[in-house]
Amino acid sequence: MKAALKSVFKDPSIDEISAEDLDGAYPTVRYVPPDESFVIDRWSDWEAFGFEDLEAADMDIEGVRVHVATPRTLYRMKKDTLRPVDRMDAEALRRKFHLTEE
Repeated sequence: MKAALKSVFKDPSIDEISAEDLDGAYPTVRYVPPDESFVIDRWSDWEAFGFEDLEAADMDIEGVRVHVATPRTLYRMKKDTLRPVDRMDAEALRRKFHLTEE
């Protein structure tokens, strides 16, 4: 993950990410590139959601085709977690994309 991030971002804080960050009650690494308006969450708890549970879509980001989770999938993944930041993300997704409970 660090190598992938370093191939895109020239950010020395990437070196602070460790394998231990993916241990514990909520195994997640949240990376926000300097001067960027997006967040990358690397999540390793696949007990709550399996790959087959994820809806994804292709997007063009600066000329690069990227396969990303849909807003509805992100909402479902974040709405009931232990981390307050995830619940805030879920609420923002719900409002921006007019999502409803299923």
